[in-house]
Formats: sequence, C-alpha cells, structure tokens
Amino acid sequence: MGKSNEISQDLRKTSLDLHKSGSSLGAISKRLKVRRSSVQTIVQKYLYPHNLKGHSARKNPLLQNRHKKARLRFSTAHGDKDCTFWRNVLWSDETKIELFGHNYHRYVWRKKGQACKPKNTIPTVKHGGGSIMLWGCFAAGGTGALHKIGGIMR
Repeated sequence: MGKSNEISQDLRKTSLDLHKSGSSLGAISKRLKVRRSSVQTIVQKYLYPHNLKGHSARKNPLLQNRHKKARLRFSTAHGDKDCTFWRNVLWSDETKIELFGHNYHRYVWRKKGQACKPKNTIPTVKHGGGSIMLWGCFAAGGTGALHKIGGIMR
C-alpha cells in the first residue's frame, strides 16, 4: 500500500467483496498484498456501519445422521395416523434455565476506552449462580403441569 494513508476505491471494493464472500482478513491481506490491519480497518469502517453487528451465534441441537434417520422413520411410520391416535400421544421435554446470567457468550461493539461502561459489561456471580431443570408435557387435550426436577433427571 506504500506510504500513503489513502486507500484506493478499487482496494476498498475488492477487500469488502472478498470479506462478504467469506474470506478471512489474513487471506485478503495476502491476496491484495496489504497489511492485515489495513484490511481490518476497511472492513470495520465500511462494512459494520451497514447493519452488521457482532453477535453470538444462535444455538441449535446437533443432529447426527442417526438422529435424522430416527426422525424420518418415526414420521413415515406415524404420518398416516388419524386424529384418534394423536389424541392419545403425550409429548414431553425438559430444559435447563440459568438463574443468573446466561450460558452463552455475549459480544459487544464498543469504542476504545469504553470497556467498563455499564452497557458494555455483563454482571457475574461466582460459581455460576445456579440453574434449575424443568420438565413439562402437552397432549391434544392441553398442557400438563410444569415440574422442577431436583438432582439428576433419569
């Protein structure tokens, strides 16, 4: 990039296009023969203001092939059942709820020197603050009671 602090329009557009297509900052830097920090500056200055914000990834259940096959077997075996069959089915599930805090990471975009501002911090307690396990069920006739599970659920 030389001694000039100006970034050409072509370099900016190419950097942003490569970043949008999934290329890493390091890969863009090597390909365009510019410092990684220059690429990072371009991406931050021209991409993040355009409705892109840092977020923690959403979680979803990990389904292995055997899980997918079992679901497919269930749906093909029970897909043609009539309403009287489904009236006798009880669906249930359990969940763990964190009592204080969250069991995921939170990311924030902040300016330099503002790390300790309340909007950029997450309150914590020692030893996690605890959690509860809940179990519930529902059927065609309505929902069942919600139960708090103590200890290990078997």
